[in-house]
Amino acid sequence: MIIRQLALRHGRRALAKPKTSYKRFLATETDTIEHSLDHSLQETHSIESQLNSISPTPISPIDSETHSTTNTDAIAEAYHIFKKQQSTTGHLGTTIAPHYQPHTLLTNPPSPSSVTLELLLASQSHLGHSTSLWNPANSRYIFGIRQGIHIISLDVTAAYLRRAAKIVSGVAERGGLILFVGTRPNQDRCVVNAATLAGGCHLFERWIPGSITNGQQILGHCKMKFVDEFDREIGGMGEQLVDCPSLKPDLVVCLNPLENYVLLHECGLNNIPTVGVIDTDANPTWVTYPIPANDDSLRCIQVIAGVLGKAGEEGQKKRHEAAKRGVITFTPRTGLKSPTSSTEANVSAG
Repeated sequence: MIIRQLALRHGRRALAKPKTSYKRFLATETDTIEHSLDHSLQETHSIESQLNSISPTPISPIDSETHSTTNTDAIAEAYHIFKKQQSTTGHLGTTIAPHYQPHTLLTNPPSPSSVTLELLLASQSHLGHSTSLWNPANSRYIFGIRQGIHIISLDVTAAYLRRAAKIVSGVAERGGLILFVGTRPNQDRCVVNAATLAGGCHLFERWIPGSITNGQQILGHCKMKFVDEFDREIGGMGEQLVDCPSLKPDLVVCLNPLENYVLLHECGLNNIPTVGVIDTDANPTWVTYPIPANDDSLRCIQVIAGVLGKAGEEGQKKRHEAAKRGVITFTPRTGLKSPTSSTEANVSAG
């Protein structure tokens, strides 16, 4: 009984205490909130008074790149100091000479008139093969021997390259079909570029044997087109071109004769002139107009193909200028009728 009464007494006291403490807690919490609000209002009024007391100052300009304020006076002074130093020390030091840029041989190839020994030397055109691999027929093109390697005479290379450029220009001026062939790796771009400049055809894959000697069977299904003196296609000639034999190139430019001996042999059987890059291990009698140079150097091949492509472009321009004056520099195919006359004949017969 004594323990139960103590528990009841202390239990009532324990339950009564939180009410008073909770009331006190709520009272103190509201007092602190009101005090903080009053304090924040006082700070806001003080900040507003400080802002109103500040006098307006001009804002410096903002840089568009860095997005930061700049001092124009300091920039102008620094610029004047820089120009003064540049005028006093500009003549000192070395000048950077034009350097080699590989893409220029494709985008802007050299013309035949700009072929120099320095250009051929920089493109490694003078490097031949080992003396144990040489062909004795190339003795007239060899300048000497250095460390067991034959050195090709660049004077002969430049002369033969200019001669080949004249031949390509003459064939293009007379409306001939020029075929550029280069089947080694990475030669496709220079071959296509040279054929585009000269208005000819290109081949950068394997040559199909018999394409010339048996061209009617291999290339007979290929589409042909008829063009005028300005290389504009004339429509309505399909029926008349069905029975025409397959076209043969008037000139073949081979950049790697060692891998295309079958092509050169077929050209010899059909009396088609050829131009080829002959290294010290190749036979110069395989082609009609040899160009002694290093056929293993891609830069050398790009120079030679660019020069010959530019020569073909010059021949095309001469032919178009002559056509504007009414002069036709090539012999047109006979036995063909114009599309207008053939349609008129069919209408009258009907």
